[in-house]
Amino acid sequence: MRGYLYYLAEKKNCSASTLNIAINALKFYYGEVLKRRFAYNIRRPKKGGGKGRKDRYTIFSEVALETFKEYIEKYKPEKWLFPGQKKDRHITTRTVQKIFDNACKKAGVTKDVTVHSLRHSFATHLLESGVDLRYIQELLGHKSSKTTEIYTHVATKDLRKIRSPLDMIGGDKKDG
Repeated sequence: MRGYLYYLAEKKNCSASTLNIAINALKFYYGEVLKRRFAYNIRRPKKGGGKGRKDRYTIFSEVALETFKEYIEKYKPEKWLFPGQKKDRHITTRTVQKIFDNACKKAGVTKDVTVHSLRHSFATHLLESGVDLRYIQELLGHKSSKTTEIYTHVATKDLRKIRSPLDMIGGDKKDG
């Protein structure tokens, strides 16, 4: 069993989810079919960072940099940039959502939004400011441009601003 799980992890480079499914299948087989105790104490692999275990990129604005510098100067983080209640642990996603909810209330945002809404807004604003969809796709870490298009619902008013390339030809350029 250990050899098989090692093979899946190291040789086949299976994901943590696939390895956990294999462990569950082995436990079921031993317990329910063979009526034996699952003899090996196997540590379950932890799931990777985000979907697809891929790095994500973003643009670090000058405004954010200044705020970041102030934060570093004031709190002087050691192990974690954003430590949790216990100094040796990082902040939890639940805490991040609570902070976000409080910020939304202070800003007067009444729409039902989540931290993930920031990702959607980021992509939409980039698209509306003329950034090519392929660059947005790369920043968001999407394999398919179809996935990126889901994030980038463009308002109808912006579609009306698009001009035909034919209107740009020749000396008779119109402003639309």
